[in-house]
Amino acid sequence: MYSSDTTKYLIHLHLEAEGVVEKPDVVGAIFGQTEGLLGEDLDLRDLQRTGRVGRIDVQISSKKGETKGEMYIASSLDRAETAILAASLETIDRVGPCVARVNVVSVEDIRVSKRRKIVDRAKILLIDSFEEGSIDSTEIIDSVRESLRIEKIGSIGEEQVPAGPNVLDSDAIIVVEGRADVINLLRFGIKNAVAVEGTNISPTIIDLCEKKTATVFFDGDRGGDLLLQELLQVAEIDYVAYAPRGKSVEDLSRKEIIKALRNKVPVEYVKEQESEEVPKSEIEEPLRASARKETGKDERDEKRKAPLKKRQEPGEKKEKTLADQIEAVRGKRIARFLSSDLSVLKESSSDEIEKELSDLNGDVTGLVTDGDINQRILDLVAGKGIEYIAAKDFKGIIKRPLTIRLIKIS
Repeated sequence: MYSSDTTKYLIHLHLEAEGVVEKPDVVGAIFGQTEGLLGEDLDLRDLQRTGRVGRIDVQISSKKGETKGEMYIASSLDRAETAILAASLETIDRVGPCVARVNVVSVEDIRVSKRRKIVDRAKILLIDSFEEGSIDSTEIIDSVRESLRIEKIGSIGEEQVPAGPNVLDSDAIIVVEGRADVINLLRFGIKNAVAVEGTNISPTIIDLCEKKTATVFFDGDRGGDLLLQELLQVAEIDYVAYAPRGKSVEDLSRKEIIKALRNKVPVEYVKEQESEEVPKSEIEEPLRASARKETGKDERDEKRKAPLKKRQEPGEKKEKTLADQIEAVRGKRIARFLSSDLSVLKESSSDEIEKELSDLNGDVTGLVTDGDINQRILDLVAGKGIEYIAAKDFKGIIKRPLTIRLIKIS
């Protein structure tokens, strides 16, 4: 449209004609109606012949018997001469046989536009294209240490499964899915991880889990869930740590890894959660035992009318399993807050769980109730250190905490 070497200004004009006209008609009108208007020095033909004015670019379209469009003329004249030339074009009142109107929209300084583009491009180059030249000693040290940790990854057993350097000497191990997971844990100083490398669990992994305290730490996806179920069938697992849903262990940050391992849960809770129900066989035996000791309906009624107790009294029968605690609250509309050894820290009505939550401390590990749990209670429990909740039903649950196991009482 214009020569980038010589053009200083670009004149923008708007054209309206009362009829259908074409580009040659417009160009002819421009030369014909400005000829001799400004004298020889500013004659448009001479200016174009000497290269001081560029070619005329016409972009028009006709619709419903009218023609409208834009015209662009490049100029290498000075500001005053360009302004005079632009003003002379507004004197055009006819194009061909049609009445027409020409207005100057703007006179663009090409050099200003170029400078603006230069500045914008320079900003992008400054941000994106320069390599960071500052020296950060901490980054240098971390980089060297990271390479050292990664180099220490080895393999153990006849199957040569990937493992960290401390797996054989440590009393506890972390079982992950693959080599990349072991490397990521090494990156953050965790050296006792070992990978199962596939769905065929090797004898080396099974033997390690039997001899050491084993924590499973798989990806937070369907594949990780299925691999966990398979591992639980063939190996002795003690704890399960959960990666954030939808994330792989190899992609987790240090904070996410530490949080997941800190919130690991005993494998017993995981097995009870597999069908989201407490197995009937675990409940029937305590039920039969308690039935043999019962003397009749009146005695049971008296137990229901007894005042709620805050702590388990000395000498009382202590429930040994989670199934015992569930059977103890069944049909009584009560809730029990349990410690890590399944002893009762507090007992209240199932309707007063929200009220009791305000007084909880870090000693509480689980909540068992024959009432319903809603989203509000789950939100209040989050951050209280509770690892599992066993309830008759979970209603209106939209956001399920990743660190709390939900067990539905059948």
